[in-house]
Amino acid sequence: MTMSSSLEQLKASGTVVVSDSGDFESIAKYKPQDATTNPSLILAAAKKAAYAKLIDVAVEYGKVHGSTPSEMAEESLDRLLVEFGKEILAIVPGRVSTEVDARLSFDTEATVAKALKIIDLYKSIGIESDRILIKIASTYEGIKAAHILESKYNIHCNLTLLFSFVQAVAAAEAGATLISPFVGRILDWYKASTGKTYEAAEDPGVISVKGIFNYYKKYNYPTIVMGASFRNVGEIKELAGVDFLTIAPGLLEELYNSTDPVPKKLDAATASTLDIPKVSYLNDEGAFRFGLNEDQMSTEKLSDGIRKFAADTIVLLDVLEKKCTA
Repeated sequence: MTMSSSLEQLKASGTVVVSDSGDFESIAKYKPQDATTNPSLILAAAKKAAYAKLIDVAVEYGKVHGSTPSEMAEESLDRLLVEFGKEILAIVPGRVSTEVDARLSFDTEATVAKALKIIDLYKSIGIESDRILIKIASTYEGIKAAHILESKYNIHCNLTLLFSFVQAVAAAEAGATLISPFVGRILDWYKASTGKTYEAAEDPGVISVKGIFNYYKKYNYPTIVMGASFRNVGEIKELAGVDFLTIAPGLLEELYNSTDPVPKKLDAATASTLDIPKVSYLNDEGAFRFGLNEDQMSTEKLSDGIRKFAADTIVLLDVLEKKCTA
């Protein structure tokens, strides 16, 4: 009997595998359930000749719907995100995550408006909202926006750039469909600040996600925990059994080519027996902000992540504006 690949074993542990890519070929190869994108991934993919036709569609849309060059670029960007989503949904059976402009991370109303616009754009090309996750940064304003989108509009949200227990608790209270705790970026921060190397079981990112998973299962929150941003397959294996994992193509390939055992490490039934105190943050902005502020790593990585996604968004807008006015 041939041993199944580490990737198949991971799927067999009860973990849903999601592709973290804007590259359609790699998504098709590993047969993930869902796919996630972000401005950085779209920017990388948009530089490839294979995706020129998607940019052409987006630029034509921008020219029709915008009156100034900057408006044309903004309209083109929204359409480009949706064009990528459409292509990905032709490959995956589940959902695609489409990100709201990171520059809106501290504006609840603008985030809601942009999310509704993205959903309407998907609907205009025949894709219903149940196949979309609106991806929003896990700021207090972003979590509040997710609460409005989920409760008022039944729009599914993926709260991203999540580094702390405080953010995770508020996201669950908001009724977010899914959260994306960033395992690798947590590890990066601790390695840089302590100079230590960490085995997978002691990895601070892994420990963070385990704590969030156990809390959610203990208190029966339906919000899906999707570990994201991995630096090595050791981190992934330590989280076998978590709800979802979104994995970049290079690490998917490593798991695909390996037959190393991947035993289940996380279990909802075990979590329900743990002694974990209940806390609340969604309706206490001061407590949320203080709790996040007390966690230096989370504060720095959240602001850093927003800056990077915003910077890549601006680069994309510049590319699109040039094309719209060429």
